[in-house]
Amino acid sequence: MSVSGAGPRGSKGTSRRGWVLAGVGAAAALAGGGLGWWRLRESAPADGASALYAQSFDRPEGGSLAMAGLKGRPVLVNFWATWCPPCVEELPLLDGFYREHRAKGWQVVGLAIDQPSAVRKFLARTPVGFPIGLAGLGGTELGKALGNLTGGLPFTVVLDPKGAVVQRRMGKLTAEDLARWAATTAR
Repeated sequence: MSVSGAGPRGSKGTSRRGWVLAGVGAAAALAGGGLGWWRLRESAPADGASALYAQSFDRPEGGSLAMAGLKGRPVLVNFWATWCPPCVEELPLLDGFYREHRAKGWQVVGLAIDQPSAVRKFLARTPVGFPIGLAGLGGTELGKALGNLTGGLPFTVVLDPKGAVVQRRMGKLTAEDLARWAATTAR
């Protein structure tokens, strides 16, 4: 009888111990993941902003776009591509924001993660007033340095006049996003 009585009690104790160990392991994994995310979140903006301001991009119409020349002003940088429907849909919104806020010191830059010929063809049909840089595939890495860890598009960042990343948005922008950012980002 003692053999049959020890079996269930032993498996019950083992089962409880397994659940406790699994819970402790899950908590440790979450804590480690959270710490890693926090460190990455804290380091990405400074490194990414420095990398951004060190860049110069060819422009579709010729010439170059030196990002260093934009320091000292709030800058909205939008990573986009012609093959990305939400990117294309938000370009008129970004153009309107640029036209409304450029006199207030704002700059908007579109960095195309695309083939130069596709960008030129697209902009001939759908022109925008803000500068476009041809970032190519290197733009994906720059976006990651600015906090776009998945590499998805569209991706937008806002840098304050000191060059710090103060806003990030993965996905299509809204007019509310832009209004809020304009109100909270100091010149």
